[in-house]
Amino acid sequence: MDYQNSRVEYRGRVAWVTLDRPQVRNAMDERTLAELEACFSGLGSAPDGSAVACSVRAAVLKAHGADFCAGADVNWMRRASQYPPAKNRKDAERLVRAIRAIDECPVPVVAAVHGGVYGGGLGVLAACDVVLASADAKFCFSECRLGILPAVVSSFVLPKIGLSNTRRLYLTSEVFGAETAQRIGLVHEVVSRDGLEAAAAKSAAEILKNGPRAVAMAKAYLAKMAALDRKARIKFSLDTLVKARSSAEAKEGLAAFLERRPPAWLKEC
Repeated sequence: MDYQNSRVEYRGRVAWVTLDRPQVRNAMDERTLAELEACFSGLGSAPDGSAVACSVRAAVLKAHGADFCAGADVNWMRRASQYPPAKNRKDAERLVRAIRAIDECPVPVVAAVHGGVYGGGLGVLAACDVVLASADAKFCFSECRLGILPAVVSSFVLPKIGLSNTRRLYLTSEVFGAETAQRIGLVHEVVSRDGLEAAAAKSAAEILKNGPRAVAMAKAYLAKMAALDRKARIKFSLDTLVKARSSAEAKEGLAAFLERRPPAWLKEC
């Protein structure tokens, strides 16, 4: 894809994806969402369709400019408000597909957040595996102030921060800071603005130490596990463990541990 509203840079085994519409505070429009979907759908997919590619093992999502993401682009919202219901629904699916691409990306996604994050931008964060925020970051589910509601992002936000926090923040549309975001589980770590990119690089480096297929399996496992009842969870966990233990990667990991040597996958980084 010809990226216009974002940039993708590869640093070793890590893909650095940058939202790049600083003139509109990285607000998301049709083009931006299409680029995010294309980028994260492609990461971790080998040419043969296997779950994990040999190249990219982690991704960092960041933004250029004063804010991480101002939510939906107002011009896009204005156009969508004039659509008939069927076309409006199809248009709204763009946001779903973009967020799902991040959520279901086989490689872990680390978000490095600064400035403001509003509306749909919080859905993007909720789909990331690791979220690091600068101490000056600000967050807001602003939709109710515009006479709408954060409907689409709820599928990703609600499991992340729980019903109690979601009710408060949706219904007040209040702006909250990085410490509150960390307390409710939206953010994992608060760092200085100057140290944000280094912290993201460190988090990605920790991921690269792990078996790539084990990481992909763990991410997919947790997504499926969350939707099961207790009985089904136990069966699924046993089935998954048996499969993981018998894999070539697991055998290599155990052999490396017993032989006190680095596992083979570290040589690939």
